[in-house]
Amino acid sequence: MDESVRQKLDKYIADLFAPEDDLLRRVRAESEAAGLPAISIHADDGRMLQFLLKSIGAQRIIELGTLGGYSGIWLARALPADGRLFTLDMNPDHAAVATRMFEAAGLSERVEIRVGKALDSLKKLSADAPFDAIFIDADKDSYPAYLDWAIDHIRPGGLILAHNAFFGGSIVGAEERDPRLVAGLKTFNQRLASDPRLFGTIIPIGDGIAAAVRL
Repeated sequence: MDESVRQKLDKYIADLFAPEDDLLRRVRAESEAAGLPAISIHADDGRMLQFLLKSIGAQRIIELGTLGGYSGIWLARALPADGRLFTLDMNPDHAAVATRMFEAAGLSERVEIRVGKALDSLKKLSADAPFDAIFIDADKDSYPAYLDWAIDHIRPGGLILAHNAFFGGSIVGAEERDPRLVAGLKTFNQRLASDPRLFGTIIPIGDGIAAAVRL
C-alpha cells in the first residue's frame, strides 16, 4: 500500500475513533508549558489501550510513567466508576502537572499517583496484587525488570502493555539511539514472544504497542 494512503487511513481511524477533546488538548498544552518532554502517547494509541482494557473488563491498572497525565486519562477513562489506576513517576514536577490534569478531568477518585523509583513503588504495590493490566512507558532499559514484576503480579487473562516497542525503528537499525535502551527493548520484545507464560504481539500503531496476555 502506498505510504500516503496509509497515512490517510491512519488519520481516518484517529479522526473517527480517537478525537481529542478539550481536556486532552489542555493536557498537551500545559505539559509543554511546564517544560515536560513531548514523549507522550498519541490519541490513537490511547484509544487502542482503552479498547484492550475494556475488552478484559479491567478494574485495577498500573501505569509506569505518568508524565503530565495524558496517557493516564485515556487509561482511567477505560475504568468503571469504582476502578483504580496507580500511576508511577519518579519526577515530582511531572506528578504536580498530572495531579492538576486528573482533577480537571474529574478522575481524581480513580487515580493514585505515586512518586519515586518505579521498582520501589512496584514492590510496595505487590501486596495489592493481582492487577488486571500494566502499561509500561518509562525507562526503556528497565523494561525487562518491569516485565519480571508484571508476570508475577498480573492476573491470568490480564494484559501487559508497553509503549515504544519500535523505538523509532531503532530495534531494526533504522535509527541510531542509545544501545543500552535499544537492548532493553529488544530483550523485552523477545521475551513477550518466547515466554511460555505469555501470549504476545506488537500492535503496529504509532511507535508500536507491545501487548501480551498473561496465561
